[in-house]
Amino acid sequence: MNDGNNNPIIKKTLQFSLDIIEYCEKLDSVGKYVISKQLLRSATSIGANVHEAQNPSSKNDFIHKMKIAAKEVEETKYWL
Repeated sequence: MNDGNNNPIIKKTLQFSLDIIEYCEKLDSVGKYVISKQLLRSATSIGANVHEAQNPSSKNDFIHKMKIAAKEVEETKYWL
């Protein structure tokens, strides 16, 4: 299994998730719960799908997981 130590996309998506979690905590503190919840789900899903794609069962599986991550990027941009 790839732990992501040498994979820049794994590192970047993990850091992005951590940054989003911190931002969503700030949104929650000012009562923006709906936006915070949606943003948290879509943004953290990016890294989860990229990480899952690192151990695909096939080339098509890898492509599929990365496309899901790309869709989550678009949703995250909307909520931001």
